[in-house]
Amino acid sequence: MKRFIKLFFASLLALIVLTVIIVALGVWFISASMHPEKPDLGAKGVLVLDLSLIYNEQAKNDPLASFTGEDNSDAPGLYDVIRMLHYAKTDTTIKGVYIKADYNPNGFATSEELQKALLDFKQSKKFIYAYGETLDQKSYYVSTAADKVYCHPAGGIDWDGFSVTYMFMKGLLDKIGVQPQVFYAGKFKSATEPFRVTAMTDANRQQTNEFLNDLYSNYLLAAAKARNIDTATLHDLANRGAIRTAYDAVSHHLIDGVKYDDEMKAVLLKKLGLKKEDKINFISLSKYAKAADFNNSNASDEVAIIYAQGDIVNGKGDDDQIGSDDFVDLLRKARLNKDVKGIIVRVNSPGGSSLASDAIWREITLAKDEKPLVVSMGNYAASGGYYISCNADSIFADATTITGSIGVYSIIPNFQPLFNDKLGLNFDGVKTAPYADMGATNRPLTEVEKRFMQSSVDSIYQTFKTRVANGRTKDLSYIDSIAQGHVYTGKRAIPLALVDKIGGLQDAVNCVARMAKLQSYQTKEYPEKKSFLQQVLNSSHVEASVKENAIKNKLGTAQYNMLLQINKIQQLMQTPQARMAFDLDIH
Repeated sequence: MKRFIKLFFASLLALIVLTVIIVALGVWFISASMHPEKPDLGAKGVLVLDLSLIYNEQAKNDPLASFTGEDNSDAPGLYDVIRMLHYAKTDTTIKGVYIKADYNPNGFATSEELQKALLDFKQSKKFIYAYGETLDQKSYYVSTAADKVYCHPAGGIDWDGFSVTYMFMKGLLDKIGVQPQVFYAGKFKSATEPFRVTAMTDANRQQTNEFLNDLYSNYLLAAAKARNIDTATLHDLANRGAIRTAYDAVSHHLIDGVKYDDEMKAVLLKKLGLKKEDKINFISLSKYAKAADFNNSNASDEVAIIYAQGDIVNGKGDDDQIGSDDFVDLLRKARLNKDVKGIIVRVNSPGGSSLASDAIWREITLAKDEKPLVVSMGNYAASGGYYISCNADSIFADATTITGSIGVYSIIPNFQPLFNDKLGLNFDGVKTAPYADMGATNRPLTEVEKRFMQSSVDSIYQTFKTRVANGRTKDLSYIDSIAQGHVYTGKRAIPLALVDKIGGLQDAVNCVARMAKLQSYQTKEYPEKKSFLQQVLNSSHVEASVKENAIKNKLGTAQYNMLLQINKIQQLMQTPQARMAFDLDIH
């Protein structure tokens, strides 16, 4: 018995000590995460822009990334990158920028803003070198800002022109007995095409050709200016398929040479005036963000940047969506905050729920009546994304922004053939009124119900066009002529008066500061980043992150993106939508 008591208290003491150690470590870890030390950047630093990372509008700031398999946790937000590159111009620690130019998963407008920020940095006369094993077209586009571009001898660059491919599901749906009942307004509104046709309509082919050629022309112009080659020659190289190897790219002056990784390091050592045995001081953007004082204004006046990224949905939404309740709340707080003198709404959205879009439009209108409000468009500001933008004081877009798509649609699937003929399921019931079960997916709509649905879509479309006409101070008849669900690039939207100026987020900030007559101000970004403790305590965030990254790692990027597109079908078959035809993947 004495031995048992001795062992019991020894075990209890060990457990207490272990608990104290765990709690102490936890407190230290949380404290360190909330108050990180400012890292020492050392001397002769080379700032690294890794194009394989996704530069979202806001940094994800996920402290659990290492546990969930997230490989993008190191990427700062796009606006932070732009400000860091501008700050680095005069930072004596930074001697140059090294672009890791492999596969670039970012959109064209994001890539355009990165390229412009690099060109701004270039004015400092500091060097910019780009290197990648194989440069895809968006990586090469960003790299046109570099002094020198190199690639691996066994790699190369993608120089085959641009393409867009849509997936059509009507044949599959016919086979399994699902009949999408489609209602839409706008002859160019192509979001419903995958469900109702098996190939592109003439209208969709026309608009796709327009925006694809706009993007391609912008790409060729950037390359032509950087490499001193006319665009006709560059276009001919793609038409002939002339760039098949890295050495082809060198011989046609698209890059400056081929290098193995160690040879590239030797080039950098020489440029930095270092010896062969020295180590290059590469500084990641995440490290630089902790050390550089690139947003050091202590002014009391604020310019609020409110990010609208993702699909527009009713209610709360998640981290990758624009939930109308949350977004309206952010706008209202900025409107009522006396320190906020102007508002930027940064829109990066292909659209979504028409009801949620209208709720956000209303709050933007209220805010605009009290303070300068400018919209800055990212990769997308289309359909519902344009709906929430149209009433701003001024609209900025990148040349490669995809916008417009002023149109509406709704889809109600009829599963009756699948249920009855394929699965042997039958349904029966009672109702107190003829239309009590309208929208039920176990039967087709009646002709009267179809008229109701089309009338609802037409009414929402009319409201959409009226909002745009009032916001852009144009006749409704003119807006009707350029609406019709037609997609435009930012460049093409300027003469149509859908966009005011070509410019990035910083241009929009400068515009608001001028409108508000601010001499000194600080920018504050919303939604505000959650603290480490808030994120750790959010168990649903952890669970979702684990699941998402497990699927992504298992399927790979391309297959995972396709899964996301298919998953959107469920959203499309709910409330009336002001949305683009999925998210464009341009190769």
